[in-house]
Amino acid sequence: MDLVLWRHAEAIDLELVGDDMLRGLTPRGEKQAQRMGAWLDRQLPAGTKVFASPALRAEQTARALDRKFKIAPALAPLSGVDELLALAHWPDSPVCVLLVGHQPTLGQTIARLLGQQGQAMSVKKGAVWWLRYRERNGQSETTLLSVQSPDML
Repeated sequence: MDLVLWRHAEAIDLELVGDDMLRGLTPRGEKQAQRMGAWLDRQLPAGTKVFASPALRAEQTARALDRKFKIAPALAPLSGVDELLALAHWPDSPVCVLLVGHQPTLGQTIARLLGQQGQAMSVKKGAVWWLRYRERNGQSETTLLSVQSPDML
């Protein structure tokens, strides 16, 4: 199973809107999302399931991919790793799953899947982490396939 975790792109400051869920992308964030969306569209399999947090900045980031996606409360800010993994059907989904969400949950999820319990990885705004689970010779393993930053594309 492939699991792709995409942190929302750069968003406006909370002080400008007063409601964290209504923070939209900055012009720089829109460019980050477009660059990463174009890269992902070239890489993702056709049947990939895409889910986004209900926060405006995550929805706007997901829209940049220009594929159908569903809003998932399990990806809301401060949601937990267990909810995220349940949404993705990790590690049993028969298709690739892309989740657009937030820190610290994305970083905590990556750390858990890579065996770094109790830690969290730093995920830059707009960045993608692509993980793969497989069983080989009776052993299960999670591999980090790619980390992409929109600033490097």
